[in-house]
Amino acid sequence: MKRRGFLAGSLALPAVARAQGARVLRFVPQSDLTVLDPIWTTAYVTRNHGYLVFDTLFGQDGQFKPTLQMLDQAISDGLIWRLRLREGLRFHDGERVLARDCVASIRRWMARDAFGGALADATDELSAADDRTIVFRLKRPFPLLPDALGKTPTLMAAMMPERLAKTDPFKQITEMVGSGPYRFKADERVVGARVVYERFADYVPRADGAVEWTSGPKVAHFDRVEWKVIPDEATASAALQQGEVDWWEYPSIDLLDSLTKSGKVKARVTDPTGIICIARINHLHPPFNNPAIRRALLGAVKQSDFMTAVAGDDRKMWRDGVGAFCPGTPMATDVGMEVLNGPRDYERVKREIMAAGYKGEPAVILSASDFPFRKATAEVGADMMRKAGLNVDLQAMDWGTLVQRREKKGPPSEGGWSMIVTTLSGVDLSNPAGHAYRTNGQKAWFGWPESAAIEGLRQQWLQAPDLATQQKLCQEIQRQVWVDVPQFPVGLFFQPTAYRAGLEGMVDGFAAFWNIRRAA
Repeated sequence: MKRRGFLAGSLALPAVARAQGARVLRFVPQSDLTVLDPIWTTAYVTRNHGYLVFDTLFGQDGQFKPTLQMLDQAISDGLIWRLRLREGLRFHDGERVLARDCVASIRRWMARDAFGGALADATDELSAADDRTIVFRLKRPFPLLPDALGKTPTLMAAMMPERLAKTDPFKQITEMVGSGPYRFKADERVVGARVVYERFADYVPRADGAVEWTSGPKVAHFDRVEWKVIPDEATASAALQQGEVDWWEYPSIDLLDSLTKSGKVKARVTDPTGIICIARINHLHPPFNNPAIRRALLGAVKQSDFMTAVAGDDRKMWRDGVGAFCPGTPMATDVGMEVLNGPRDYERVKREIMAAGYKGEPAVILSASDFPFRKATAEVGADMMRKAGLNVDLQAMDWGTLVQRREKKGPPSEGGWSMIVTTLSGVDLSNPAGHAYRTNGQKAWFGWPESAAIEGLRQQWLQAPDLATQQKLCQEIQRQVWVDVPQFPVGLFFQPTAYRAGLEGMVDGFAAFWNIRRAA
């Protein structure tokens, strides 16, 4: 047998009101929550929402290893996995969590997620042996099964009732019934202003394990979590300093000194892998359907320009020299990095782009006006492309609108786009299992790159027998990235979060709402 180790209270308020405020966490999210379905978008705001409402079979610890979460046992002989649910798990509608709910949830998730798709390809049969036992019968060994089901960055493998999980994976669910530590209050949601969650009294945290990332006991110390959508940075900063909110997820780095000066607000980086900025380019339409133009434009990318615009001159807050994989992680490599690290010569790039057949087509760049760092990177990207001789059309919109528009596959003249600078946690880019590395054309993540070579190497990595083989394959993947150019890496920065000094127990990783509490 094998177990795979795996925030407007004030002193003037009456005592009752102060007590009620103590049980409410008031939080300013990075953006409005425009999509509720945790497998429908890779937007992190939806991921954060998802972990409030839903739970997962496996968690992920501080070493990015899978751990048991909704399960009390995971046994494998190589081709058969038996996953047994913990006793006492219930959904928010009062029904027991059954294996058949999980089977339907896994199937829906596998249809959307890149890592899940790889698991689906290796699976011959997925079934519920009884009310508590989920069985995978595999075509070939897939030792990364717990890693796939417990991965944290995006498209979480959320367990939901079978009746919801049977919804077409490409149709959003809007009824939020999970088994996580908080219930979604649809009756209190105000689009563009407020999202509310209520502690689920029947949630049973697991009894053991270290509280790290999504691993260990998920204990909810607040009766309510209220998200206050405040796009204006000055307003959010004032609200945090005055105690009108408890926690601001993504403050601008240049505001940190003023926020923390009084000692009433603290700030720290909770994700040690940082946030990697990538320019996703649309491979379906000119100009970037031409690989020679994509390769030429690599010579114009100066990562330090992007990162200085985001995080200022303090190099402790950012890194350049970022390749296809997150620096400092086992799959990172310097193969071919001279294409990004060499001298930038815009005149040469301009000549190469013209020689490649550029005909002056507009390059439409979408900019998230309510996200300072995304706005900054889009503006640097636009400047870079203009210097390279491209006809640039920079279009600003809020992040929620951008997330919806980026799914449009039509040409820029019909509401499409050419480039979007987006961000991913370093964890998302620590290995080629995730969606950012899919190069299967129309089925790939937005941008829809196609490269049989990268896709084949990725499949080999998923089946690699050891770390050395995985690392060698990632070297080859990065070498091919500079040929096919599915996207441009434009640097890494470290994003602090800011919160009232009276809070303690914040979990590393992303904005998680278990364990956090007010100091006694």
